Amino acid sequence: MMRESFIATTTELLDEDPRTALVLADISAESFAPARHRHPERVLNVGIREQLMASVAGGLALTGMRPYLHSYAPFAVDRAYEQLKLDLGHQDAGAVVVTIGGSYDASEEGYTHQSPGDVALLDTLEGWTIHVPGHHDEVPDMLRDAARHDDRVYVRLGVQENSRAHRDAGRLQALRRGKALVVAVGPMLDPVLEATTGLDVTVAYTNRPRPFDAEGLRALAGREVVLVEPYLAGTSAAAVSAALEGLPHRVLHLGVGRTEVRRYGSWRDHARAHGLDAPGLRASIVDFLG
Repeated sequence: MMRESFIATTTELLDEDPRTALVLADISAESFAPARHRHPERVLNVGIREQLMASVAGGLALTGMRPYLHSYAPFAVDRAYEQLKLDLGHQDAGAVVVTIGGSYDASEEGYTHQSPGDVALLDTLEGWTIHVPGHHDEVPDMLRDAARHDDRVYVRLGVQENSRAHRDAGRLQALRRGKALVVAVGPMLDPVLEATTGLDVTVAYTNRPRPFDAEGLRALAGREVVLVEPYLAGTSAAAVSAALEGLPHRVLHLGVGRTEVRRYGSWRDHARAHGLDAPGLRASIVDFLG
């Protein structure tokens, strides 16, 4: 559903704004065929060349265009990291990178199509705003907001969705109040809500982990803080540590483990293996809170 929302919104942007461009590397090219027919000079498919896709986006940005580029996360981020670093970051050029297949979403395709470390990689670069929607209705606003400026933006789409959208969740939103704090990023919200049923915790939600809402975290944090992210565990450790500097606290970071799950299965199987389903989260949170 998130992918369909991306295709529909980006097609609208191409029709509405002559500054918008789209660079593809075969992935979703068929879905954008009507837009390419109408705007052949602004919808470019470079084939299975993700590094070139990022470089072309950098060039378009330097001419004043607002490029969107799209592929699986391991191809658009892991494989094209050097081009994101140099052709966008070093040149201070902006683009909107929209991915699918992060973490284990494409588990049935094998490890080549998985990227639990994409956000951690972008954390090594300067100036990236990172959106991790938890529902498809959160996606259009992210894409349209990104069209209004020239910064570097990453939108990480997923197959796992929450039951409802929280569209204004760039800052932390407290959805349940209690003593300790559990922060859920993107699609981790519903599993966290289920996992913490009956526990004395505040549950807060964000779909924009970068820049991290440090002010909101300080306002909500008790002595115990749990952060649950749908990518590599500990990715936000530095941001959380900086936000809570000077406050007595303990933090538990939950996310995708570093040990590769070498069985295919579904994304639900992988979530269970990494302890990111509701029972696994509850066991970790209860153990941490003592």
